[in-house]
Amino acid sequence: MSEVKRPWNSGRRRAAVAAIGAAALFAGGIAFGPAAFGDAAPTKFPAAERYKPTPVPDRVILIPTDKPATSQRVSWRADASAEWAQAQFLEAPKALGDVAPAAGAVRTVKAIANTPVNTSLGYASTYHTVEFTGLSPQTRYTYRVGDGTNWSEWIDFTTAAEGFEPFSFIYYGDAQNYIDSAVPRVFRQAFADRPQAKVIVNAGDLIDSANSEEQWGQWYNAGGFIDGQVNNISVTGNHEYNGTSLSSFWAPQFPYPDNGPASWANEPALDSTAYSVDYQGVRFIGLNTNVQSIPQYMDAQTAWLEGLLKDNPNKWTVVTFHHPVYSTAEGRNNPIVRAQWGPLLEKYGVDLVLQGHDHTYGRGSTVASRKSATVHDGTVYAVSVSGGKMYDVDGSVWTDNGADIMAKAEDSQLYQMIDVKGDSLTYEARFANGKHFDGVVVRKNEAGERTVNEWRTPETTTGEHVIVSTTAPKAGSKLAVTGYGYDPNESVDIYLRKTSTAEGKPGILIATKKADELGRLDYTFTLPSNATGGSQHTVYLESHSQQISSQVITVKK
Repeated sequence: MSEVKRPWNSGRRRAAVAAIGAAALFAGGIAFGPAAFGDAAPTKFPAAERYKPTPVPDRVILIPTDKPATSQRVSWRADASAEWAQAQFLEAPKALGDVAPAAGAVRTVKAIANTPVNTSLGYASTYHTVEFTGLSPQTRYTYRVGDGTNWSEWIDFTTAAEGFEPFSFIYYGDAQNYIDSAVPRVFRQAFADRPQAKVIVNAGDLIDSANSEEQWGQWYNAGGFIDGQVNNISVTGNHEYNGTSLSSFWAPQFPYPDNGPASWANEPALDSTAYSVDYQGVRFIGLNTNVQSIPQYMDAQTAWLEGLLKDNPNKWTVVTFHHPVYSTAEGRNNPIVRAQWGPLLEKYGVDLVLQGHDHTYGRGSTVASRKSATVHDGTVYAVSVSGGKMYDVDGSVWTDNGADIMAKAEDSQLYQMIDVKGDSLTYEARFANGKHFDGVVVRKNEAGERTVNEWRTPETTTGEHVIVSTTAPKAGSKLAVTGYGYDPNESVDIYLRKTSTAEGKPGILIATKKADELGRLDYTFTLPSNATGGSQHTVYLESHSQQISSQVITVKK
């Protein structure tokens, strides 16, 4: 129920604003440009030099396996031979440096893959992958990668629990543009807000040009040390493709579990682009929407997706892909994705669908799942953008296809933080400056029933949000009342209030009841038999979190 619009209307308006601002600066005696600093402007440092690999590892990133409690993959880049590429790891010690690890504590493993990728900068970048196995669940480890002489720094990670444990993860929409200048502050602010995050989800278009060594270097620089200690779950966007060819960087950088339709349905074109990971009670499913025009690949993914959703031991399910079910940008639409996957996402109760592509923000659910003005019980669909390229927001695809867009924004770089608990999942979107923009709390019980509650604001916790069975009851008849958005087991006072009641007075107390474990309140009471025909009332619910009322009820004469 939030919205951010541009403060200007067109590119011409943007230029005018810039010109006015520049004029004001010069009028104030401030001038910018090379002439203010010297006679000759500096030249740009060559990308071929800046991003050239060395024997010292860089671009270190954690990649989950299909058993994240007992194994871990790491990918990195280095100018090292396959014969010597290796990693060392041990249970995280309290100190390193002058303090040597205990004898036998450090284990060394050789790389399982060493893949050179030709670049447009005149050299090859070689990516190496190791896999640590035989790890203990929920245990902190320290590792480094290298060639036995040239090493990365020591980096820590923690294995997943075998079963459910609360954790947090971060979700980004497209980085793609201004990767070296505007994206890093988003990634850093997100990590500052959730330093305990165990997973980062990227919904495609990490870069703009599929095989640009420079842009991949910028993307890794933006993430910095974070990539080496937080598991990365990324899916391909259209910019990870050059025409119909997948980026030659993708598979060497992101050696994801070989458990998708590429192996399941013998579709090698989907290798490393569709896969799943079960992590501490959440099933993450990554899909490839870049093949939506090829029925063979979509059908294989659809069958595989339904199998994962139907046979799912996890309480929570998160699906990520690039092209949205409900587009948020003007002139965009993905009817094939919506037709093939939309019904499955709803049927099997997927909790979050995390998407990109549209360079705007949108979040909502289907109209059919709406329970009140502030509560749904269906799947949450989100579209976001982390980079600096912006489009015009448009929610018409949502409304034309039976969905509510509850929050939308344009000209906004965002990151999303998701906190997973036993009975709730909290989703929050913040701007690059750390300011809150949007959020929901998803509650689910053991029976799989769910409520999706809007973030509490004055708008969502006051006003006309109570549902009544009829607005024209007879005196002495029963009236059913429903309220949503409460804390589990929250105490709620139920009042019948005449519309003529003075401001600040709640009315006649009917009952005090507790909301259920999903924050729902259902109560039926009998209207007073002496209620005057034609008199008007509201049902008013008061608790520590909400003060909400119903539509006006007019007693039949």
